[in-house]
Parts: sequence; structure tokens; C-alpha cells
Amino acid sequence: MAKKISVIIAILLVSVLVFQSCASLTDLAGSLAQLQRLKFKLGTVEGFSLAGIPLSHKASLNDFTVQDGLKLAQLFGSKKLPVEFVLNVVAINPNDGSSGKIKTTATLSGLAARLLIDGQPTVYGDIDSPVEIPGTGQETVIPLRLSLDLYEFFGSQGLDRLLQLALAIGGKNGSTARLALDIQPRVMTPFGEIKYPERLTIVDKEFR
Repeated sequence: MAKKISVIIAILLVSVLVFQSCASLTDLAGSLAQLQRLKFKLGTVEGFSLAGIPLSHKASLNDFTVQDGLKLAQLFGSKKLPVEFVLNVVAINPNDGSSGKIKTTATLSGLAARLLIDGQPTVYGDIDSPVEIPGTGQETVIPLRLSLDLYEFFGSQGLDRLLQLALAIGGKNGSTARLALDIQPRVMTPFGEIKYPERLTIVDKEFR
């Protein structure tokens, strides 16, 4: 009889634990369902250099010196035209506690980004370290350091057009209008790391 009672008690304890686990899982699933994804768009370009030549104060081909022109012509002749710059990505965390949302800080742990120029896929890049994005609805700027060889992807267009492309991106009047980023963010939340199931293409005109 005592053995039978022990078995019944054990079954009841297991049932309680299972019920509590199910309730916890249900609460977790509900919380995850309420979490909204981070929103991204392209910001500004900073520190753009073409073969070591800063472009931030150059607006046209006329702003290159004779020495610049000789250097770039030699590089182009050797089928190279390296550029380096920082592309600022702007993020918003909409989980700010308003309208029944969960207020939570998200930590962006990776972007797995690929840069597109004029729709042409080029190089991959990622953030240097995790970036905390508070649940305030305010913008957070995420610097993404990129380097690539323009000749590798656009060499057939000729030197003048490559210089104009570089100026359009990183020159005095440059913008990110000709750029896009194909990304697959990874975000750490209080519920663990969440990897976006599909890739996003972000541009400068709107948050996505």
C-alpha cells in the first residue's frame, strides 16, 4: 500500500513539473511572439579612401592632383583600385514598452552583411563587436568597416567611371544612394540569441 502511495505521489509531482514547464514554455512563446524585430537602414559613409587618397574633400575629378592621377592610373593599369570606408548602419529597437510591447534591450551580435553597389554584390563584412540597442525607439548607429577592390567588380567600366563611382559614394557630396546591404542579423535577447530566418536588403530611404 505504501509503495502504491509513493507511486501516486511521484506521478503527481511529475504532472506538476510538466504543467509548470508547459506554462513556462507558453509564457516564453508568448513573450517571443510579442518581440518585434529590429529595424535597419543605411546611414552615412565616413573615412572613404581610394588607394590611400581621402575623398571627403573632393567633389569632382578636377579635385585630384596630378600625383593622385598618376598613382591611380598606375594602379588601374595593374588591375587594382582598393577602397576603404566605414558604412554606418542605423538601427531602431521598437520594443520600447509602449502599446503593450515588451520593453527590452537587444544586443546585435552579428550582421553577416554583403555590400551591393549599383545592385552588384561585392564583399562581405561584419561588425567588430556586439552593439547594444536599447528599447527606446531611438536610433543607434552601427559602424561597419569595409574594404574592397573596385577594379575587381567594376574594372570593365574604365578609370574615369570608377573614380566617379568612388566620389558618388565617399566624396564631398557623396551618399549611400547607390549602396545596399544584404544582411542576416543575429540578436541576443533576454530569451537567448535570435537569428533572422531570412536575409534582408537594407537601403538608405527607409527602415526595414
